[in-house]
Amino acid sequence: MDILNTTLKKITALDHALMLETQKRLDSLTKPQGSLGRLEELAKQITGITREKNPHLSRKVIFTLAADHGVTEEKVSAFPQEVTAQMVNNFLAGGAGINVLAKHAGAKVIVADMGVACNLTKKKGLISKKIASGTHNMAKTAAMSRDQAIRALETGIEIFEDEFKQGLDIIGTGEMGIGNTTASSAVTAVLTCHAVKEVTGRGTGIDDAALIHKITVIEKALKANKPDEGDPIDVLAKVGGFEIGGIAGIILAAAAHKIPVIIDGFNSGAAALIAYKLQPLAKEYMIASHESVEKGHAVILREIGLHPLLNLGLRLGEGTGAALALPLVEASIKILTQMASFESAKVSQRSPQ
Repeated sequence: MDILNTTLKKITALDHALMLETQKRLDSLTKPQGSLGRLEELAKQITGITREKNPHLSRKVIFTLAADHGVTEEKVSAFPQEVTAQMVNNFLAGGAGINVLAKHAGAKVIVADMGVACNLTKKKGLISKKIASGTHNMAKTAAMSRDQAIRALETGIEIFEDEFKQGLDIIGTGEMGIGNTTASSAVTAVLTCHAVKEVTGRGTGIDDAALIHKITVIEKALKANKPDEGDPIDVLAKVGGFEIGGIAGIILAAAAHKIPVIIDGFNSGAAALIAYKLQPLAKEYMIASHESVEKGHAVILREIGLHPLLNLGLRLGEGTGAALALPLVEASIKILTQMASFESAKVSQRSPQ
């Protein structure tokens, strides 16, 4: 708990004075004021996060955390549990969607085993941080112990810290774990006080009957475990996942080190929600890459107060949305640092009215 508490205490508000200065710079550039919309907002946010007038975003990393979920015993997914391990191997071989899109964005992918249900073969690029071989079936008992929930959060912090030592400018979050949208829906329902049916989607593509069953399983889990909505760690322990806790830890560590973090879809969003509930100031360091078709994601974004950059009908996870958003964030800084001002370009400014 010491690592978590120390990290939470290090998270402070953004540099709002520098953000005001950045706004003045943006207003002086050769364009109508505010005409680049969200790009201007992003530039301002990045300077506030980094405390740098001219930030550099060259060192980019996407953290993709993997773990299994015992609730797959309840047949809540269209895919079997062994797909988690198979997809981890696909990440390491460079053949997954996140590999393609991260390469496109110039980002490094970090893959970590937080709790895959089998012993993965040691391979280059895999960080082994297994807490257990998957969570318990939350429909019958708590997904994990409170100690394991804290360990998941602190392991995420440690994963970030290890990479931070190598140099980081901006990060993205991603995950892999069959059954994780069931856990994320449960977490979201509790922490946003929404009915399960309002935040539960089709995950890997289940049909109507399977969706009704999935909702019933989550309702059963909440009734059996009674997670405390005022205690995010209890919610993580009762109905969460190891990778969800790990991502929440990564987000908190990024905020503590003044590094912007691009949040991916629904599962990363559930992790962001836990991070936000643990330390509301962490929100200021988050950038929502997109709005997933998983309907619980929109609920999460509203709860935290984030506005997604993209809406492309995505539901893959892995960090793919974060990778797609990275070039937009980079573009915002290039606007700030490379665009000419009215004065330097000798362009007439707006006429007084």
